[in-house]
Amino acid sequence: MTLTGVRLQQAARRAADSLSGTSSGRPFTEKLDVYKVAGKVFLIVTDDPDERIITVKADPEHGRRLRDSHLSITAGRYLDKEHWVSVGAGPGITIALVEDLVTDSYDLALDSAPRSRRPAGA
Repeated sequence: MTLTGVRLQQAARRAADSLSGTSSGRPFTEKLDVYKVAGKVFLIVTDDPDERIITVKADPEHGRRLRDSHLSITAGRYLDKEHWVSVGAGPGITIALVEDLVTDSYDLALDSAPRSRRPAGA
């Protein structure tokens, strides 16, 4: 089943909230809900009714494969185009895929954070 933009964003938020040591806020603009771990951004949810997307960190090769196989996955909208992808509703975008993308992005952010800033157990 194809997700709507709202359901895609709900799944991303639930996945992020379930991960250890996450925080969220709107440091840039009211339309961007930014999720961080250890001070590192790993998820951006765009709260614009005309553009229901999420943006996540991705290994460059994995990001290329995702863009090649899903029309609604593009180079990251707000950040480095090589290391981030934006995901909108479309064929093949499932809750499981969204959860995997958010978790992978969280792991990449943690890997780049100093050990002293990582949440306990991470």
